[in-house]
Formats: sequence, structure tokens, C-alpha cells
Amino acid sequence: MSAKLIFFSGSCRKDSANKKLAKAASAMAEDMGAMATYIDLADYEMPLFNEDLESEHGLPDAAKALKKLFADHDGFLIASPEYNSSFSPLLKNTLDWMTRPGSKDEPIMMAFKGKVAALTAASPGGLGGLRGLIPLRMWLSNIHIHVIPQQFALGGSMKAFDENGALTDDKQKGALSGVLQQFIETAENLKG
Repeated sequence: MSAKLIFFSGSCRKDSANKKLAKAASAMAEDMGAMATYIDLADYEMPLFNEDLESEHGLPDAAKALKKLFADHDGFLIASPEYNSSFSPLLKNTLDWMTRPGSKDEPIMMAFKGKVAALTAASPGGLGGLRGLIPLRMWLSNIHIHVIPQQFALGGSMKAFDENGALTDDKQKGALSGVLQQFIETAENLKG
């Protein structure tokens, strides 16, 4: 059975290059035989994480929905914007809420346990957001997610996509395809 994979960006900006990258990766993964689900974090609004808020109101509905979605998939690919050499506050806040248990009976890290992650980034600059992937890889590894070694950073993102959202450069397509191949194979192997 094919791997079920989620693709999303750490940005909720409408014209985000990282959203375009996540969508392009999702389409390529489907062509490679994966069951790909693209999501937009703009559809999952949450307040800033605060334990007082959590104690009073429990988990936000958006966090519950995302946790269920992630639990039903084998892995996820993040297209992460770089914010001051790290990953975005939106991404950190979303992941922090998702680590919280919804009840006493809920297994620890239910959304992330046994999952595989692939990391990508896009930026107008020459490094393509690469510096932000280092702390993101560390954070995900610390909560026991298997992050594949290969990653993809897309520099010059303002000119990297055609009008249909596909990458235009064959070398970049090949590099992203290599990441996706490793991601899909790892997810299928760990699932089996």
C-alpha cells in the first residue's frame, strides 16, 4: 500500500513560495505513487500556545483536527520559510499545540509517533532558506520523528515556478525528486 503523506508550508501568506513548493512536491509525490494530501495552515488558526489557555479551554479545535490528520498519515513534508535563520513562529506554534495531549488517555505524541518527515525550503536568496532547516531538523528529531537525511533548499524562488506552480528548472526538479524518492521509500519501509 502506498504511503499516505501530508505536504504543507510553514507560511500562511497567500503568495508564499513555500506554499508553491509544498504544492509542487505534493503533485510530484502523487506522480511517484504516494497518496499526497496538501494542507494550508491558514485553514488551522490557533492562538499562541499558553498553558493557562490550554488548562481553561483545552486544545483548540484546529489542533485536534491536525492531530487526527497527522495520526492518519505516515509522514509529512514541510516547506519551511526561514525567519532570522530559524523556522517560522506559525510553524513552531502549530507544532507545539500538536504535541499536547487532548486527554489523559491519549498516547504521548500521537500525531508524531512513528512518523517520517522531509524538509524543504524556498527563499528569494541564494541559500534558499537552508539555514532555517537546521533548527527545524533538530526540533523534529527531539520529539522522535525520523527526519530523512536528504533535504531541498530552493534559491531564487521568485522565478522558480511557472504559471501552473511547477518548478521550471530541471536540476531543481531532479533534486526535489530525489528527496521525495527517499521520503516515500522511508515512509513505506517504516510503515511495513
